[in-house]
Amino acid sequence: IEDFPVGPHFRAGCLVDTSEGMRTFRPVIDSIKCRKCMVCFLVCPDGAICRDTDGVTVDYDFCKGCGLCAHECKFDAISMHKEGE
Repeated sequence: IEDFPVGPHFRAGCLVDTSEGMRTFRPVIDSIKCRKCMVCFLVCPDGAICRDTDGVTVDYDFCKGCGLCAHECKFDAISMHKEGE
């Protein structure tokens, strides 16, 4: 067991591979419905959702399109759209 690597292989906060191109659906945030509760941020497994001055945004380079954010949004502010639409 001493031979197993311990700790992260990359710097913390550094995403190394983009997920772009593997998505079938992408989340679209309705800024009018969004209450900035940040639940979507907490459940995103890719860390692709962030808060900015205009509200909440999705970094589509790292979003896999899993839909967890849309599923957990209590305000129905996030909808999944087919990629390319």
